[in-house]
Amino acid sequence: MRIAYVTETYPPEINGVALTVARTVAYLRAHGHRVDLIRPCQRGEFRGEGGQQWLTWGCPIPMYSDLRFGWASPAAMRRRFERDRPDLVHVATPGPLGHVAVRVARSMGLPVTADFRTNFHRYSRYYGLGWGERFIQRLLRMLHNAADLNFVPTESLRAELGSGGFERLTVVGRGVDATQFSPRWRSQALRDAWHADAHTPVLLYVGRLAAEKQVDLALQAWAQVRTLHPEARMVVVGDGPQRRQLQQRWPEAVFTGVLQGEALSQAYASADVFLFPSLSDTFGNVTLEAMASGLCVVAFDVAAASALIEHALNGFLVVPGDAQGFCRTTAQAVNCLEELEALRILARGRARLTDWHAVLRSQELQMAALTEQAGASHGHAVCMV
Repeated sequence: MRIAYVTETYPPEINGVALTVARTVAYLRAHGHRVDLIRPCQRGEFRGEGGQQWLTWGCPIPMYSDLRFGWASPAAMRRRFERDRPDLVHVATPGPLGHVAVRVARSMGLPVTADFRTNFHRYSRYYGLGWGERFIQRLLRMLHNAADLNFVPTESLRAELGSGGFERLTVVGRGVDATQFSPRWRSQALRDAWHADAHTPVLLYVGRLAAEKQVDLALQAWAQVRTLHPEARMVVVGDGPQRRQLQQRWPEAVFTGVLQGEALSQAYASADVFLFPSLSDTFGNVTLEAMASGLCVVAFDVAAASALIEHALNGFLVVPGDAQGFCRTTAQAVNCLEELEALRILARGRARLTDWHAVLRSQELQMAALTEQAGASHGHAVCMV
């Protein structure tokens, strides 16, 4: 297949969407498909077209200056598509670049697929813009309903979006690298750096430090734990617009900033309890990474946690929105931490059932079926490697 792959985020940006997009592009290219990557230029890069990549104009996103959105005129997008003649246009993110790509693809009769990865409409609640939620949802629905097929990560999200008027939804889950995220990376030397001995409870948060992630709730849960376990440590991995504010409010917590590679693997495996207080994520890859690392996960009963965790068997679920319940459940988990070895083994076992190759193969096959349909209607076949 020849695929025009449009995304607003891509490494070196570090977030779940960027990393998943990069993994998907690498998979498709490795399996013989010609992927034309269309994305905004980032700091230190220059706009331009070359090879299998087009760097468009890019601008920082308000309140997220380390992330960017892109833009290309419809005429420029059409020239690119006419030059490369893609069999399919895939839109990974619903920004301005994606909207232009969908509009041009539709006008040219090209099949379109899209990912629903982020609940952008819900973000408005956390920035005093709740009035804009319906408007943003309408824009998202407009883009996705113009696609021939929309990939979503869970059955529950498919049901939710379907009830909201989104069409042509299919579930393609997420995977985890169970070698990169594994208990084998546990490091007492790292725990020593956190001032935690072998018996000290260590709580962990990994992700963006932004309002919609509710990171402060994880820190509040840690505060409640400390009423009974004053030695308990809290480690916060990540960066974002709330970092300075959170560090000022919680000076005794360990803020590591962004970690990658072996450093991230060790951070996961060297903790004991993983806290994920977000209600805005469509999935939350970090939940899978924590489970693969053998951690006890405490999360609201939504997204990945809802799909992967059986309460008190391989993790702990909390009624969505129950902040007191989240803190209480965290304290309960820490209180019985020494008895949770079986739970942690089951958590890793469940995570290992997810496999990136199977996930990406499923998406690849569905893309290929769509292009074959379009090819048949135009009188030519599409090669599937």
